[in-house]
Order: sequence, then structure tokens, then C-alpha cells
Amino acid sequence: MASPEPTPTTTFLRDLHIRFIENLDKQKDSLEYWMSEHLRLNGVYWGLTALALMGRSEVLDREDVIKYVLSCYHDVGGFGGHPGHDPHLLYTLSGIQILATYDALDRIDRAQVAKFVSSLQKKDSGAFAGDEWGEVDTRFSYCAVACLSLLGALDQIDLDRAVAFVAQCRNFDGAYGSEPGAESHAGQVFCCVGMLAIANRLDLIDQDMLGTWLADRQLKNGGLNGRPQKLEDDPETGGIADRAGDVPDVFHTLFGITGLSLLNYENLDPVDPVYCMPLSVTRRLGVARPPLSP
Repeated sequence: MASPEPTPTTTFLRDLHIRFIENLDKQKDSLEYWMSEHLRLNGVYWGLTALALMGRSEVLDREDVIKYVLSCYHDVGGFGGHPGHDPHLLYTLSGIQILATYDALDRIDRAQVAKFVSSLQKKDSGAFAGDEWGEVDTRFSYCAVACLSLLGALDQIDLDRAVAFVAQCRNFDGAYGSEPGAESHAGQVFCCVGMLAIANRLDLIDQDMLGTWLADRQLKNGGLNGRPQKLEDDPETGGIADRAGDVPDVFHTLFGITGLSLLNYENLDPVDPVYCMPLSVTRRLGVARPPLSP
């Protein structure tokens, strides 16, 4: 017999979301747990940030989390996705975000992390590779600039050249791709706009064109897709799965909750949309941007 369709709800099930995140590390007998090992550090960041926005960061043991984050650290200054995995900018940013949230950046060699991040900038283009193998992507530009900003070390890179690379990734529709000429995607838009915001270069964005492109992502059911002709996806809306009826995961749980936070829904703590961290944390670090004028 087929499983019944889930009943739609317009109620924010806070306690269930908290329990869902709390139980994620108790599923070590599942295939999915081990198949996602390479994303474990990202998963801790997603879960911790979601809990913090719900006012329940204490659900995770602070010292246990910090100990795990430090176990992912490499002497070169980068973090891997799990102990024994190679360092990469995607995981390094998550590691720094977690430590910053816990006010524990003093537990690492900040100068060494900044050195690792800055070493990945391409001297010719200003782009960033994610790791030693050299793949370039605007996601990595965002990770590098956000990480260095949180560390107070933006002076370690050629920021003007990094900005120029991202500007080259803007398409005819006003949105951004992973590299010059690549398809526009909402995920890349987040990274590029976030990077430009940190660099104080939002003047390079065509706000009307980009605003129209983003507004066009909304479908008739209220959801938003990441690019034209695709189904809705939760990182651009809310909930704990990518769309109704799908299996929930911690990534979509975080971005559903951050979307609701931006909409001032259900007394969630404010999120800083540039860093995707609690606004209280970025204010403490002195990196929060003032609100934009309407």
C-alpha cells in the first residue's frame, strides 16, 4: 500500500525541527549517514545555524562541536569535510562560521587560515580555486571573501581583482553564473551578491534586472526555483525538504528557516543574509552591514 501523502501545514513546527536536527547524528546505521560523510562539517554548520535561529543552539554540546571542527583542521590552514578529508574552501568557511557562532575563533591559528584562503586566489583572474586542484567557481569567491571577512583579514587578498571576476560572471539577464558565460542560477546569485556586499560593491549589480529575474523564480504554488523551467526548491522558500512530499534534510531545513527569518516569521532570531549566520554573531564580530534603504 502506498504511503499517504503528507498533510500540508502552515504552522511552523519548531519542536519537530529541533528534534530532527538533534537526531541527525544518531542515524549512524543508515546508508545516507555514511554517504554524506564528506559533507559532515557543512551539516554541523547547517544544523547549528538553524538551531541558533530558533533560539536553541544549546541542543548541541558546544565543546563536542568545537572538538569535531578542530579535528577537521589541517596544518596548512584549511578544513576538510570530515577528519581525514582534504581541505577545501567550502568546508573552511563552514568551520569558521561554526567557531564564530560559538565565539571560539581563538581556538585556531587565524593567520594560517587566512594564508590558506589567500593562497587559492588566481593571480591572473582574481578568481578562487576551491582547493589545490584548481576548480574555479563563484561559490569559492564567496567562501573566500566571507571567511576572510569573519577573520578580519580581507587585506590578505586582491579584493578589487576578486570583485572584477565576479562582475564578469553577470549575464544578460542580470543574474550570475559559476564563471563567465555560465548559466544564471539562484545559488550563484546568492554567492555573487553576498561577495559583492562584503566588498562594498553592490553598485555593480543591475538591481532592476536582477530583481526581475529573482521575482520570476516564483511559481504558481508560491515556491521558487533556482533557474527557469525548473521545479520549486526549498533553499529559495521555506520548510525542511526541497519541496512538498520529499524527504527532509538539514540543508533545506536551514535555508527554509532562514527564509522564514527574513520574512520575520514565527519569532525566529534575525539572520544576516550576507553570511547566512545569526545577525547577533555578525554584529558581535563587527561585520554586519547596515540595512539597505528601500
